[in-house]
Amino acid sequence: MFRRMDLLLAGVTVVLTLFGLAMIASVSVFESYQITERLVAQGTMDAPSNSFYLWRSFFHVLLGMGAGFLCMVTPYRLWEKFAMPLFGLTLLLLIIVFLPGISAEYGTAHSWLRIGPFSLQPSEFLKLTMIFYLALWLQKREQEISTWKEGFLPFASLLLVSTFLVAIQPDLGSFLVLSAIAVTMFFVAGGNIFHVILGSSIAAVFGMPLILQKQYIRNRFMAFLRPNDPSIAESIGFQIKQALIAVGSGGPFGVGYGKSIQKFGYLPEVQADMIFAAMAEELGFLRLMIILGMYGIFVWRGYTVARCAPDRFGFLVATGITTWIAFQALLNIAVTLALFPLTGLTLPFLSYGGSSLMSILMGTGILLNISMHSTEEAAIARRSRRKSGMLQKLMT
Repeated sequence: MFRRMDLLLAGVTVVLTLFGLAMIASVSVFESYQITERLVAQGTMDAPSNSFYLWRSFFHVLLGMGAGFLCMVTPYRLWEKFAMPLFGLTLLLLIIVFLPGISAEYGTAHSWLRIGPFSLQPSEFLKLTMIFYLALWLQKREQEISTWKEGFLPFASLLLVSTFLVAIQPDLGSFLVLSAIAVTMFFVAGGNIFHVILGSSIAAVFGMPLILQKQYIRNRFMAFLRPNDPSIAESIGFQIKQALIAVGSGGPFGVGYGKSIQKFGYLPEVQADMIFAAMAEELGFLRLMIILGMYGIFVWRGYTVARCAPDRFGFLVATGITTWIAFQALLNIAVTLALFPLTGLTLPFLSYGGSSLMSILMGTGILLNISMHSTEEAAIARRSRRKSGMLQKLMT
């Protein structure tokens, strides 16, 4: 079985994850020193350290790789049986984040749960469990997906339930990623293109006003729409301004690994949301194109796995996971290049963030498990079964 696994997809995943660990080791030294200095002042550490985020990331990688391996060796059809309870559990966790004493606020959003010394971001795991449940639901309604009553209305309701709790946190990035995953899966399952456009519009109409209630998010849109205003560039637009300086400073070959200037307090969240900017500064355009090429290979192989999946559930799950990682990477890079307002999204495999890395590696493990069963013959058989089912429905 392992001989049929997509080794190129697995190799790209491992290389990107280890490369992310190497980049965090470089770009997080200043932020690590700052946070450990505060911990020393509080009496919880003996001396400041430059490797605080590195060691935490190393732990995240070990945990994520272990979870990804377990998902890789678990038959993917098992997730079909637990799709509904897992989806319900993540929705419950999203409700719990609003309970005082349990939730852990970082920055300006209610997105984390405090579990002892650890924190968990349920919205990251919702991306995976929603894919399971949506794949289960779409395959059961395969013949009715294109209809208004049996297809679009239940799908729109499911999308609103999935995104509402994320929108009120508010978490703009996860809201957009969840919407992109759901709309893509609905479309490839046979959804009407006009229904897809309508569903996207409904999600925007209901979700964006909830998100924009927060002043800091309105400020992000203001910074995006008026980037040349000096008063904005030095205040609410400071992060994007510094990101563009970092990207521009890299040139074709970069300033060299470990030699970034922007990481020394100029670029906030440099090890997380803004790691792409620091990479551009240190590695330069040409080396960065290698990394972007690896993302391209991942997406190509992911959709190939989906196309050759032996059944409808595997096809939809592989499509959802690949769309998730592709869209999140594009959105993170677009934010860094000032092509979209700040969202707070991590760059898949590379950014610091335990919940994000674990959920992405789990999703990749499931994708690799599907690849073990994916062949052209299996795909042809799946399409034949679907055509036969549609023909029988028309005859009846």
